[in-house]
Amino acid sequence: MPLGLMGWWGLGRLWGALLESCRGPGEGGQAAGVEPCCCPNSSLSCASVLDAKGLARSFFNRLWEVCSQWQKQGPLIARLPQRQWLVSMHAIRNTRRKMEDRHVCLPTFNQLFGLSDPVDRAYFAVFDGHGGVDAARYAAVHVHTNVARRPELPTDPARALREAFQRTDEMFLWKAKRERLQSGTTGVCALIAGKTLHVAWLGDSQVILVQQGQVVKLMEPHRPERQDEKERIEALGGFVSHMDCWRVNGTLAVSRAIGDVFQKPYVSGEADSASRELTGSEDYLLLACDGFFDVVPHQEVAGLVQSHLVRQQGSGLQVAEELVAAARERGSHDNITVMVVFLRDPRDLLTGGTQGAGDVPSGLSEPETNTPQRS
Repeated sequence: MPLGLMGWWGLGRLWGALLESCRGPGEGGQAAGVEPCCCPNSSLSCASVLDAKGLARSFFNRLWEVCSQWQKQGPLIARLPQRQWLVSMHAIRNTRRKMEDRHVCLPTFNQLFGLSDPVDRAYFAVFDGHGGVDAARYAAVHVHTNVARRPELPTDPARALREAFQRTDEMFLWKAKRERLQSGTTGVCALIAGKTLHVAWLGDSQVILVQQGQVVKLMEPHRPERQDEKERIEALGGFVSHMDCWRVNGTLAVSRAIGDVFQKPYVSGEADSASRELTGSEDYLLLACDGFFDVVPHQEVAGLVQSHLVRQQGSGLQVAEELVAAARERGSHDNITVMVVFLRDPRDLLTGGTQGAGDVPSGLSEPETNTPQRS
């Protein structure tokens, strides 16, 4: 591993100390580098706009102080994660002019945010931007931060994920109006908390679970042609039309996303979520954008991964790269991002479980849906 567990823990402690310094009083009673503002029509608490130069100056001053203190006396050793994660990630721009995808891998979630409760957590996410990279870049930084700040995280992680998506959307919409940004992003994330898997999503980025060689469906992507989404959009005064594919108001091919300020409220920023208990028989999670899933059916994923593991004698480090290549060979011209999170040693998949692919019942709790009120 390029960075050991102690390295991840140390970075988490350092980042926590730096964040704490930014909360301290600055000029005018505000935190250093922070300018107060209010988000219009926000149902959540007021956001803050960061002054980049002031925050950078405060950050590096505090960084120097913390490193100097640690050089004299290192911090006490904290509880390390109970397990290590093997994650394979690969992303390409493909034939598109710009790369608008972003992905996040936080195997030491608790250590990064200084969470001291006994439940180990790991967080993984893929964001597929459109109309520019701003929304995807923003979501990749803020969704997991908002998850960590949610008070219901210890008791209701699925709700924490949904609220984090909504909070991020509201914050980005305010930024987009202020800076005249028009981009948006779909997103999917997985939070493994102890022995429970929680997933949340907006739009058509997806996550699937493979268990003993078979695909477990975890979610239903948000597309305009879904009957419930079509009815929601029409009830708000919008419409769904077919122009090479189904689109909201003749523009976007997704019905929920972060951002897209000019398509609110028809393109909703409220996520869906679902949860599932893990038994230890699960093989891996796969998170990917539509550049992958539009050309690679769910049922073929397990076979592609199994073939790769056989050729590589159980090494899963490069499996995401092979999956991306498979999508490109099948005609995908979009940005492609694939993340494979192994839930057990990939070498064990060569001898145990069912080879080949298929679908099995999800075993999930009923998806918890956030549907905006119709007016």
